[in-house]
Amino acid sequence: MKECTQCGKCCVKYADGDLSASDNDLDMWKLFRPDIAEYTKGGLIWFSPQNGKRLSFCPFLRENIHPDQADKKLYTCDIYHDRPEDCRFYPVTIQQMLNDECEMLESNEVLEPVKAQATLDRLMKDSRPSYD
Repeated sequence: MKECTQCGKCCVKYADGDLSASDNDLDMWKLFRPDIAEYTKGGLIWFSPQNGKRLSFCPFLRENIHPDQADKKLYTCDIYHDRPEDCRFYPVTIQQMLNDECEMLESNEVLEPVKAQATLDRLMKDSRPSYD
């Protein structure tokens, strides 16, 4: 599996209201990151602090020009270390990565999804909660 290429496909796809924030996220933001908390409403994300309407794009996602390829975009997250659990836990499955056209997948992993899933689970071990 390749390193993340910052293609933004996952962030752009899920940025329009398909994400939620956990109670832990909300509590931490209220205490330590009110600048993030102001974009929440009733436990949901992302809403305009000005008018309360749902935003169609994550307010913390930045689109940048690739330094080596002017026709390619890179995406960065302004709240990467404080991002919602949904973002921290992504990707969950190889199928999800395939559906999202994730650039981290190598061609051999597409052909061997069970082995690739084991690799993904190992890579994401520290990002996801333990259910043991």
